Amino acid sequence: MNQAMSLLSRLNRDTSRSKAFSSITNKLVIFENILLDRGGGGQISTPIYRDTEPGVSCAKIGVQTVASIAQEESRSISQNITIGKRWGMKEGKVSFAYKNFLGYKKVDGKIVIDEAQAETVRLIYMMFLKEGKTCTGIAEFLKSKGIPTPSGKSCNWTKNTVYSILTNEKYKGDALLQKKYTADYLEHRVVPNNGELPQYYVENNHPAIIEREVWEMVQTEMMRRSMLGAAYSGNSIFASKLICGDCGKPYGKKKWHSTSKYAREIYRCNAKYNKGQTQCQTPNLTEEDIKARFIKAYNLVMCDKKQVIEDTLAVIELLADTADLDAEIANLQTKIERISSDVSLMVRENARTQQDQIKFAARYEELTKEYETQKAALEKAVKEKAYKTGKATKMRAYLEAMKQADDFLEKWSDEVWLLMVETATVNRDKSISFRFVNGQTIRV
Repeated sequence: MNQAMSLLSRLNRDTSRSKAFSSITNKLVIFENILLDRGGGGQISTPIYRDTEPGVSCAKIGVQTVASIAQEESRSISQNITIGKRWGMKEGKVSFAYKNFLGYKKVDGKIVIDEAQAETVRLIYMMFLKEGKTCTGIAEFLKSKGIPTPSGKSCNWTKNTVYSILTNEKYKGDALLQKKYTADYLEHRVVPNNGELPQYYVENNHPAIIEREVWEMVQTEMMRRSMLGAAYSGNSIFASKLICGDCGKPYGKKKWHSTSKYAREIYRCNAKYNKGQTQCQTPNLTEEDIKARFIKAYNLVMCDKKQVIEDTLAVIELLADTADLDAEIANLQTKIERISSDVSLMVRENARTQQDQIKFAARYEELTKEYETQKAALEKAVKEKAYKTGKATKMRAYLEAMKQADDFLEKWSDEVWLLMVETATVNRDKSISFRFVNGQTIRV
């Protein structure tokens, strides 16, 4: 028994230091063996209470009780550490990892722009938005030019590094706090915060490197490319936006008579000659064909620019109204917190007083199922809100682009094409249906 008590003492010390629960579990197994006289080498002098139900090991119940105490103690310690951090977030206190954050530095305790590094940030945004480059393509370009990564230790850029720069709100001068949280207080597993906990948004916290409108446009384009998935290509400004009206696959650039003086480039459906598929009847197009038709479609839209802006504002207002979803999310969060509190109380009571462990396990399972149900509902509501917010962001970016654009387009503009067109569907009669970001479609 002395060996068991000694092990329990070490267990408590481990818990107070909040070590990984796997270590605690191993010791509990040893403790169980001692109680069961499997390798303990001695007799248990302390009386063991046995449940009236057959097949229930009282030694295991004792271990489960100790495990519950250990878990609860670890949770309490983790919670105390977290409270201070979250209170700081509520106060709008923003922390910066300056050493690995490209474009900023600390001078006299203040956040300032590092102009030399900021040029790289602006280049990344320009290549993505105005040249249609992918994160991989941008990373390869930066690597080829020998431009240092945010850490400054190498020039080995990756698509993930570029993506993080393009999606970080700090580059527009804001800061979103509590993007991640510790989901597992035993193993300290950090996961993205998708609405499970409150987030705190601080606007105009520090100088912006990227204009707010430009940042929003990048998020819009990022969302569009994400929906396309592997179909997106940054090899051409028409890639992934020019679609076959017959099969829905993207058009791609092809070279005719590549070895002769009559060589020329055309665009056709990438799946036109796929085996086992009915051949698409949509026509081949030249770059000049596409550009001329887009200019015509754009000018038709801009004939009624004022009305288009008003209609877009009305749609944005509807999308931005998430009051019902916010209330639902808050209600679900409250339910989840109540269930967690009930579980915590139940575990503490079970540790303090002798209880029917069969009933305890049944109630625990019941609460677990309820928790999972409410969590699934919360995730659904959070996703729905994210979808509406994303659509509203996309519309705002389109609106800003329209306000700044010329009322009449005389010549082709890569920037206008990239920012304002959602898709361009090629029809069999060689016409193209241009679908603009606000949902308006013009066929020319």
